[in-house]
Amino acid sequence: MTSPSATPARLHFIANAPVQGLAVAERRVQNAQACVIYVHGALDRGGSFARLVRRLDTFDAVTYDRRGYQGSRDLKPADLDVHVDDLLALVAREAERQPVILFGHSFGGVVTFGAALRDPSRVRLVVNFESPLPWILRRESSRPPLTDDARHEAERFFRRVVSTKAWDRLSEHQRESRRLDGPALLRDLAIVQRSEAPFDLATLRVPATYVYGDGILADYYRALSKDLVKVNPSIETIEIEHANHDAHLKNADQLATIVRRRWDQACASV
Repeated sequence: MTSPSATPARLHFIANAPVQGLAVAERRVQNAQACVIYVHGALDRGGSFARLVRRLDTFDAVTYDRRGYQGSRDLKPADLDVHVDDLLALVAREAERQPVILFGHSFGGVVTFGAALRDPSRVRLVVNFESPLPWILRRESSRPPLTDDARHEAERFFRRVVSTKAWDRLSEHQRESRRLDGPALLRDLAIVQRSEAPFDLATLRVPATYVYGDGILADYYRALSKDLVKVNPSIETIEIEHANHDAHLKNADQLATIVRRRWDQACASV
């Protein structure tokens, strides 16, 4: 367990990231129960977990901008295996001193599942929120196909997933920052649109919880959760109230409660 002499109140970027060029931030606490490593989804960044990090105040926290995004943009977009490599480098660093929990939002949960499958000995718990698993249950869509215009697709994705009003409130600098993340977004979307499964969740042995909200896509996620449990009955699924895809921003209290409960259960089972 970590016992820093002075505990920063907020996430702060570090200089000695285990992957050169990866923008990694951390928040250390006295006598941490474990370290939660947070993995963001498409067109997002590690800083979006700040509210959840604050609520999980008895856990160390590590967040990062996945390669191709924001502070890690110089590393260029990558395929899923490379994202898993990056995450496992962070896991290896933390596992030397304390247990590790992975929290994945949306596409980030595809990365956390991949890491837990590849190196289960270093991961004690996985909690994911609304991660796309189209090889288990595909969601029909009437949206037009993706183009190769990354800037346009980034804006279109933001307007659809967040809102047009939110896009209109952004400054031009903020809009440009999102557009520059377009190539990484296109790579993420291409990964989850492939017909073949990137891994077999039936072989997952790390305790895992799949969380989804009761928002506009609740019917799909309920059906997906049922199919997911058929693939691997050990995966717990939970629906939370008054939650949409931005639950890590707006439902941090509920998510923190789930992480704490699942961690207590994981400790009790050891």
